[in-house]
Amino acid sequence: MTDTCQSSACGCHGNPRFDGMDPRYKRVLWTVIAANGIMFLVEMAAGQLAASQALQADALDFLGDTLTYGISLAVIGKSLQVRSGAALVKGVSLSLMGLWVFGSTLYHVLILGLPRAEIMGGIAVLALATNLASVLLLLRYKDGDANVRSVWLCSRNDAIGNVAVMIAALGVWGSASAWPDLVVAGIMACVFLTSSTQILRQAWMEREEARLA
Repeated sequence: MTDTCQSSACGCHGNPRFDGMDPRYKRVLWTVIAANGIMFLVEMAAGQLAASQALQADALDFLGDTLTYGISLAVIGKSLQVRSGAALVKGVSLSLMGLWVFGSTLYHVLILGLPRAEIMGGIAVLALATNLASVLLLLRYKDGDANVRSVWLCSRNDAIGNVAVMIAALGVWGSASAWPDLVVAGIMACVFLTSSTQILRQAWMEREEARLA
């Protein structure tokens, strides 16, 4: 093999179905699990303090990622059927999370309160830094199986969500209205549902592949 693709861990075109069997990948997962767990606690507390639905939605995304990465780590080395089954569970949980954010956002539309833009913006910057670090660590593993790919998609969603929360904070500050916060929360819910669809589709295909093998 060439130096550019010596290992399945590189996630390159020679082996796009990397299954996580690499000590470096496991160390990366432990790192992002810790970072996401801490940021869930920070953002949920800040979301309550700032009365920001977008921050709380992003905090749930951190929680979902923490659980997703934990499941991904637990099933590394298992059969394709077990790994695809785990990915199906993660896809369903991501869908439920998106639906919860949709419902919670609709509820807040009926009882609008003005979020605190300065807290939203400051926490979003911290969360973005955390997620960009995770994205860079996971970049080389983004083309793996459904179990591995779900980790990449969640990290990418986080970074997108953090930028969106920063935009929402600017919108709240400039308009003195809660609507930018609510709109961003709704967009993030759509991102959750889109990613869950991708995960579920790939996981189902891999499950069928394992059944027929």
